Amino acid sequence: MEFELKELGGDAYAFVHEENGKRDAEITWTMMGDVMVMDHTFVDPSLRGGGIAKKLLDEAADYARQNGYKMEAVCSYVVTAFNRYGEYEDVKAK
Repeated sequence: MEFELKELGGDAYAFVHEENGKRDAEITWTMMGDVMVMDHTFVDPSLRGGGIAKKLLDEAADYARQNGYKMEAVCSYVVTAFNRYGEYEDVKAK
């Protein structure tokens, strides 16, 4: 599944997946300096259980690494993933 980086206006961004003109998965954040404040994750019910939310978070984490950003978890999914998986330690905002 491919995700597209979208500018949402102001300092807001998202990685999204759209099919047939319908957005069925997204992770959004607001930039505050060099910190991506991760505020929302959505996966359509028809796609849930397939690891799509984690793939979105992985894409965002790779983006953070490539750009020297850190990530602050506000979204409940990102909070849970940060606590569950050790692979995000390098991008967590302290």
